[in-house]
Amino acid sequence: MRQGSCLILLACLCLYPLRGQNKALLYDFTEIPQSLLINPGAQTSLNWYAGVPLLSGFSFQAGSSGITVDDIFAADGLDINDKVRQRAVYGMTRRDELSGAVQLEILSGGFRSGRRPSDFYSFGTYLEGDAIGYWPQDLAILAWEGNANQYGRKFDLGHLKTRGELTQVFHFGINRQVSSGFTIGARAKIYSGILHFNSSRNQGYFLTQEGQNNLVANTLSAQMALRTSGLDALYDIVRDETLDRTSATVQYLRKRALFGGDLGLGIDLGFSRQIGEQWWLTASLLDLGFMMHTSPRNFYLEGTATVEGVEVILPDALADPNRDFWQDLVDEVEALVPFTEDNRNYVSFRPTKFYSSLRYDFGEPVSGGSGAACDCDITPGGRQDVLSYRNALGAQLYAINRPRGPQGALSVFYLRRVGRWLAVKAAYTADKFTMTNLGLGVQFRAGPVQLYLMGDNLLGYRNVADSHYASFQFGLNILSSEAN
Repeated sequence: MRQGSCLILLACLCLYPLRGQNKALLYDFTEIPQSLLINPGAQTSLNWYAGVPLLSGFSFQAGSSGITVDDIFAADGLDINDKVRQRAVYGMTRRDELSGAVQLEILSGGFRSGRRPSDFYSFGTYLEGDAIGYWPQDLAILAWEGNANQYGRKFDLGHLKTRGELTQVFHFGINRQVSSGFTIGARAKIYSGILHFNSSRNQGYFLTQEGQNNLVANTLSAQMALRTSGLDALYDIVRDETLDRTSATVQYLRKRALFGGDLGLGIDLGFSRQIGEQWWLTASLLDLGFMMHTSPRNFYLEGTATVEGVEVILPDALADPNRDFWQDLVDEVEALVPFTEDNRNYVSFRPTKFYSSLRYDFGEPVSGGSGAACDCDITPGGRQDVLSYRNALGAQLYAINRPRGPQGALSVFYLRRVGRWLAVKAAYTADKFTMTNLGLGVQFRAGPVQLYLMGDNLLGYRNVADSHYASFQFGLNILSSEAN
């Protein structure tokens, strides 16, 4: 029983592998054009840019707020059953999560308007995957211990919460400099849903009490649902032995990514505002949107039942020696707590994200990326220039809506510009995953070619298996600024 329960719990850990990504290093790093994706109102002095296809932006993040791989699998001489029991079953709570996100830019680009130099347009498409699962604390204890010694305890079925999706996003943004100290922006998005699942509004309990006709009576009261879209057809492909499964799967996913699946709409909003000679306030709200799922298969478990196991009443039972008493029990439970499914379309809302920063610029002043001091406030192209500095120091706030409520992070950062060819941003971030998250982002520029690399929680790379959080980003762009 213990070995089987251990396998079940380890499977639960593996089934929650992939959160909307907090890109603290990229936010307000205006030398990098991809910063417009997380604040469409960010300052930019670019004439145009083109991302190298499939290489302009890749990011990955994975985190566990409860345990690490080392907590279970480290060769420390302890029995794995004891480690699972102490560190997972009883060591984690229903608010602990295992989550992650991945994003790959397919195409990206941007250009400044010739008629209105204060406007900068950006566009592109990227593939985004995001998933989160909260630790099902009560269900894990029930699976591990069973209900034999749990009389009177209500195991909360609402501890089971998870959601995830794989989506292709097509976007077009407008960045407008209203004045030298105020920039606003908006980005329209079309979502082409590939895969989606959601089971986040579960309620109910499982209760064991003393019975009247048998030793125990078990009560199940459930209002549970799992909604999926795109997974049913994919499952059919995987189990069809007559198909070239790899080719069929790729073709299916490509079709759904190119408007052949679920569809949705969204918008990003943002601004940058100068509130003093050297102080800036920025904020953005991302993925205000929804998606209509039209390839659904939904599962429900609803109802209440109290059963006392197999009841054999003598001498009535002798009248039908072929009677299947176990099947009678199953039929009784299914009649009282029916398991059903349907194909009704449903709507899901995107995990909306919020960023904000307060920044202080100081040191040697330089004009909008030109690398030389300038007392002018109008660029040759007619756009109002912004006086910037070699150094910046500030704080950032990040929040995202999640099934168990808003989840946030706070960062402090230092940005240093070395000529036009190098800029470095260092940040410390505190969130539910770790309190020792030190990150570093670097952008190199050689002529029109720009390379950027970023990594969070650098201390965790000493032992990745014992780290609660890992995140990295990189990209390659071709760009032209107004100084060129």
